[in-house]
Amino acid sequence: MSGVWVFKNGVVRLVENGAAAGGEAVRRRKALVHTPSGQVVRSYAELETELRALGWERYYEDPALFQFHKRGSLDLISLPADFARFSSVHMYDIVIKNRDSFRVVDV
Repeated sequence: MSGVWVFKNGVVRLVENGAAAGGEAVRRRKALVHTPSGQVVRSYAELETELRALGWERYYEDPALFQFHKRGSLDLISLPADFARFSSVHMYDIVIKNRDSFRVVDV
């Protein structure tokens, strides 16, 4: 369990991550941005185009994953097959392996 302890009206309670002291949801959504063009990546098709331009090759071995490998490197990018499950963890993995080409921003 993770969150913040809130003291309100003489009661201490744990507020889970993603909720504010007032009870409203405060989820910060993230977006992956292709830095040279300034465009937000909105699909795997767009992401694949940019990664291929950077020398990444697509693997088709596991249908549950969307994977890329860079020839001459040990790096592997593994993403869920469903773009709706593409999270900030996956975005930061792409940024770390392509520092000058991508960044993550709050939406």
